[in-house]
Amino acid sequence: MKIDIITTEDLRQFKTELLQEMKGIIGQARDNGSNVEWLRSAQVRKMLNISAGTLQNLRINGTLPFRKIGGTMYHSRIQIEKILKGE
Repeated sequence: MKIDIITTEDLRQFKTELLQEMKGIIGQARDNGSNVEWLRSAQVRKMLNISAGTLQNLRINGTLPFRKIGGTMYHSRIQIEKILKGE
């Protein structure tokens, strides 16, 4: 049985690679003309005046697309505005 030990240097390298990858993704989005503003769930609930359960139902049934980063859900302001307009 082989045991791998993760060093502080390994974690620093991982952080650097992760940040570079995230910057690349953000750069691609900007290059594609995408200027999406992302809102957290609490902001969306306040904006739509809905409960956490209703927001979860909107995510489950596909009405409101989202991105999950870590443990936080993010929603596109453009999509929320479309819901408010009834589109």
